[in-house]
Amino acid sequence: MNDKTSPRGVLLPTLETPTLTKAELSELLFERLGLNKRESKDMVEAFFDIIHAALVEGRDVKMSGFGNFNIRRKAPRPGRNPRTGEAIPIKARNVVTFHASHKLKGVVQGEIPVGDEFE
Repeated sequence: MNDKTSPRGVLLPTLETPTLTKAELSELLFERLGLNKRESKDMVEAFFDIIHAALVEGRDVKMSGFGNFNIRRKAPRPGRNPRTGEAIPIKARNVVTFHASHKLKGVVQGEIPVGDEFE
């Protein structure tokens, strides 16, 4: 086992929690690419701003080798308050879904060896 993978194939050994924060991404850019901390933070913010803007505009976001974020329109439907049993209408809305690529699924399942493109 090298310093970049654990027995489960996790790529980011510095993470101790299952949540990956923007600050942690910035720190990884700083450590691995040699960007200064301000550039790292700005790059991470710009990345998420681009994805956010595309989704708000109703466009899907496709990330090769990682997966797709899709906007899905959910129709209005009848709902029920679980406490009272009272019927309540649920309005139509847009939701964001994520579908992992076959490559990412294979790496997570351990079927595909971790390559440099995921690091």
